[in-house]
Amino acid sequence: MEPGPYKVILSGLDELSPRELYDMLKMRVDVFVVEQKCPYPELDGKDVDALHLRLMDGKTLVGSARIRKPEKDEPAARIGRVVVSPDHRGKRLGERLMVEAIAQCERLYAERPINLSAQSHLKGFYESFGFVPVSEEYLEDDIPHIDMQRPAAIATD
Repeated sequence: MEPGPYKVILSGLDELSPRELYDMLKMRVDVFVVEQKCPYPELDGKDVDALHLRLMDGKTLVGSARIRKPEKDEPAARIGRVVVSPDHRGKRLGERLMVEAIAQCERLYAERPINLSAQSHLKGFYESFGFVPVSEEYLEDDIPHIDMQRPAAIATD
């Protein structure tokens, strides 16, 4: 995959300008709520403490992902809200987002596995990055999902 002209920016919520936050949330709502016809609470309270990975083409947001740190109730890092702008699909940007999100998780939380909740039709995509299914298929907001995990970059004893 060619690196392309894209720039990757990792930010906490408070580091985003109002315009950057608006663009990210609009893209997520346009895809997850409108395009997938799935009314669900996009503003789930988890963005506040998360890191937001944004893939930029100049000043245009073309993709984003959310990274959540390990916590007591979930000792793994978590990647979620992986989304590519409909206007920029077919450029393998989803792959670029995942490579970057995994790299950031391994940099920040190397001793922890990485979890994600995948839409079932994307299981093979996530498997290509070393994720393996750790649950049976289930419905989340009427869309089939499966929980997946990627082992920690650094094994601990």
